[in-house]
Amino acid sequence: MEDAPEIPAIANDYLVARWMARRFPYPYTQEDADRWVVLASTDARRRYFAIVVDGILAGGAGVEPFAGERTGTAVFGYWLGRAHWGRGIGTDAAQTLSDHALLSGGLRRLEAHVFTQNVASARVLEKCGFALEGTLRALYVDRNGAVCDALMFGRVRESPTG
Repeated sequence: MEDAPEIPAIANDYLVARWMARRFPYPYTQEDADRWVVLASTDARRRYFAIVVDGILAGGAGVEPFAGERTGTAVFGYWLGRAHWGRGIGTDAAQTLSDHALLSGGLRRLEAHVFTQNVASARVLEKCGFALEGTLRALYVDRNGAVCDALMFGRVRESPTG
């Protein structure tokens, strides 16, 4: 909970929220931050993490496992406050978490959807070993009401059956 007061200061930014799924609220309030911290700290699978740089909260990352016939796979995502963009922090965090999830987290596949306009996020995923698997046409409605395509990226363990 000690991180919760810092979250709105970096998350309540339209440019941060613009290419995020709507479950990432904008405006981003203290109540939103408190809810996220409770979720992150009570998740038994411990799959949500703060991104911290030099002792300062920079963003968040997580994997959300699927169930049933998709057991062993998860959706992957991350976000950074604008002050931390362009410094390799997103790539480092995404690489660290995706490596951990696939190597020791019991997952064989991660997938991430990115608004086609979010070129920087697509590039981060590519640098972390995610492959572009296709374009999902008209998947999203952005925060301005425009219908947008999404890029679907996937990353699998080297030995998906192992």
